[in-house]
Amino acid sequence: MTSIQGFGACLQEHALQFPRPSYNDSCRRRKRTALWRSPQAAILPNAHLPMRSLEVKNRTSADDIKSLRLVTAIKTPYLPDGRFDLEAYDALVNRQIENGAEAVIVGGTTGEGQLMSWDEHIMLIGHTVNCFGGSIKVIGNTGSNSTREAIHASEQGFAVGMHAALHINPYYGKTSIEGMISHFNCVLSMGPTIIYNVPPRTGQDIPPHVIQTVAQSPNLAGVKECVGNNRVEQYSNQGIVVWSGNDDQCHDARWNHGATGVISVTSNLVPGLMRELMFGGKNPSLNAKLMPLMDWLFFEPNPIGLNTALAQLGVVRPVFRLPYIPLPKAKREEFVNLVKQIGRENFVGEKDVQVLDDDDFILVSRY
Repeated sequence: MTSIQGFGACLQEHALQFPRPSYNDSCRRRKRTALWRSPQAAILPNAHLPMRSLEVKNRTSADDIKSLRLVTAIKTPYLPDGRFDLEAYDALVNRQIENGAEAVIVGGTTGEGQLMSWDEHIMLIGHTVNCFGGSIKVIGNTGSNSTREAIHASEQGFAVGMHAALHINPYYGKTSIEGMISHFNCVLSMGPTIIYNVPPRTGQDIPPHVIQTVAQSPNLAGVKECVGNNRVEQYSNQGIVVWSGNDDQCHDARWNHGATGVISVTSNLVPGLMRELMFGGKNPSLNAKLMPLMDWLFFEPNPIGLNTALAQLGVVRPVFRLPYIPLPKAKREEFVNLVKQIGRENFVGEKDVQVLDDDDFILVSRY
């Protein structure tokens, strides 16, 4: 407000300096053809700067993120009233660490960030950093279709200690290619960033031109790519780090197409086997063994299958935040058979897998 008032006063001072025109002057002016120019707006350069810290003691660089092979998009468990079950969450993260996962995505699609308030979102990121940040990289999903929200959430996420941010392209209210570039350039200034391309969810592909343009930023750690392995290979050939976003394609992406690794849903259930798939060299037999489980997990949109499976394994309460609901009983019975085929010892948790009844599940609409 001070700047606007000062600018107005400045205009008034200049207006007083002009002499009152005479009649002859007015006549001469009518004959002129010069175009009218509006007053120049008051511009405040760098009026809104990102809330970045210059402290580098414990900061993670993009290079630290680029080396990750197995990243788990971690599930968020709930109490019966719909609040976070942090005890169950901590146990899930500990199992990831014990079985060799190198990072977790907090509040992603799998973690149901879309059903969280921003307060819940940042709290869970901060909690994960506080409890596990010394043992595993914490990547916070702070993306949004609003650039303002994405910047603000990223500022808060990095302030509570997350090692990197996950950012999606603006969805639903889609923008142009140049608008996409501007959006990513704004959030990349915050810190190490993974860009997430999943057109079936956003309704818009992030074309290679966008990634190649924003790759000039030192904060771009890489791309989580769900379009397919041809795109994965294209980026890897250009020296851009890329993770497969499709569990059923990640083995071939890693060993045949140059992917650094996978950002995985399946690793919530079998982290040890997924680590072997990413670190142990080509293993088509293990990949084939896991394929029926991956197909089952994505029978309905993620995270419906994962939520159902973890409840059946007894590692989370059977609580769903709507609009998600459990898989039908026939699919729940199928999961029990899958666990037996793959081996219960390879799955998280210690309880026997069960076929839960419909009445065992709690669906929460207000929380």
